[in-house]
Amino acid sequence: MAGFVPRAFPCLLLLSVFDTSADGRGDVVELRDADFEYAAAEQETMLVKFYAPWCGHCKKLAPDFETAAKRLKGIVTLAKVDCTANTEICGRYGVSGYPTLKIFKNGEESSAYDGPRSADGIVDHMKKHAGPDSVPLTTEKDLQAFINHSDASVVGVFESSDSPQLVEFLKGASLMRDSFRFAHTTDLQLGHKYDLKSEGVLLFRPPRLASKFEESVVSHQGPFSITALRRFIRDHIYGICPHLTRENKQQLRKRDLLTAYYDLDYLHNPKRSNYWRNRVMKVASQYSSRGLLFSVANRKDFAEELEGDYGLGSVEGSELPFVTIRTRAGHKYTMREEFTRDGKSLERFLEDHFAERLKRYIKSEPVPIKNNGPVKVVVADTFEELVNDPEKDVLIEFYAPWCGHCKKLEPKYTKLGEELSSDPNIVIAKMDATANDVPQGYDVQGFPTIYLVPAGRKDEPKRYEVMFMTSLETLPLIMIVLSVDHRLMVFVMH
Repeated sequence: MAGFVPRAFPCLLLLSVFDTSADGRGDVVELRDADFEYAAAEQETMLVKFYAPWCGHCKKLAPDFETAAKRLKGIVTLAKVDCTANTEICGRYGVSGYPTLKIFKNGEESSAYDGPRSADGIVDHMKKHAGPDSVPLTTEKDLQAFINHSDASVVGVFESSDSPQLVEFLKGASLMRDSFRFAHTTDLQLGHKYDLKSEGVLLFRPPRLASKFEESVVSHQGPFSITALRRFIRDHIYGICPHLTRENKQQLRKRDLLTAYYDLDYLHNPKRSNYWRNRVMKVASQYSSRGLLFSVANRKDFAEELEGDYGLGSVEGSELPFVTIRTRAGHKYTMREEFTRDGKSLERFLEDHFAERLKRYIKSEPVPIKNNGPVKVVVADTFEELVNDPEKDVLIEFYAPWCGHCKKLEPKYTKLGEELSSDPNIVIAKMDATANDVPQGYDVQGFPTIYLVPAGRKDEPKRYEVMFMTSLETLPLIMIVLSVDHRLMVFVMH
């Protein structure tokens, strides 16, 4: 370990080794450094998965990615790049975690893929990229076919193809096509049925969600700027109580969200599905102005999340909904009282929520009985005590038990803890991010993720990027450089 020198810019560099293994062949095209540019240039639209064979998240995504590739064959190409064997192309596109998904158009990187990662979600999301920004409609039959969809539809109605309002609409569709479905027509007659007598935009909510508690079609007649169009869609797209799915959960959870989970199945039992939704909507209509979005979801689709994130296991034979609230800040609450058909229990739950009387649910491993090692074990219930101690500089690693990089880092991280164990003001710590809730302010998307939490500045945790080399032979040491207040600590571990 080296000593201290004047303050410098903080950084963390970890160098490790990749494990390589063969991937199965299928409808996903496997690309390498040598052929990536040529192959990408041949595809109008291509979704590329940058992965590592040892990565647990990559293994979980693989079957859905393969299924999506089969269903999108001839529409959009899905490809994969093993970054343990193709470091040049992965480095060029700034891949630092796995899996990383990027969309390419005609050989050029278009955007990061931020859609759902289930097979259905990937298919739906990429179909939007493959087609036009806005689908042209000419007849009533075209319109009905377009709006008869599981997602909401945004349809612009204009006087002619030369309309300046249409130009603005198409600009907005181009920017928002990843999130919403757009179509347009130059036949004003198609809008008359919906009381649209001049140019405007119609938002059609999914037919299966039709309810007496809200309008199924909402109109907008200007202004037609991109900002105005975005605001109109944002304010009306989901209605009072949308259907939460694995595909749209990221979008819906940008707001504080209440969800009722039950045996929802619009394909086989739409009547029963709407029975419970209508009871939620009746209550939701009284609280819609309080900043809370309401939703319903299939309990089976979120069974793992309900158990892992809320401690709610399945109740065999129970048809009553489970109700939770998840805020934008990541705070979680559960309705412990049984859901009543008259909605009174839900009303009481909401009154307690808005009065801040609810107790947060926090997922945590048990507090360790012994915690005297060089690397302190942190769980969610001890995070405040150990990491947010205002007197201590804390380096914390968020890891996953299955993560190959985490396992390779462990002996060196332990050595770091040993080297610094004599300093009472420095704590080297780790937390299993798969078994504990990660606190607000820490962005953990891959493993390991490491933060420095400085003394006196606990609300300013500093994240350090991790860079991996294919072999330690070229540079057989790890350097950890940490800026702590006005000093710089450099640790060199062989």
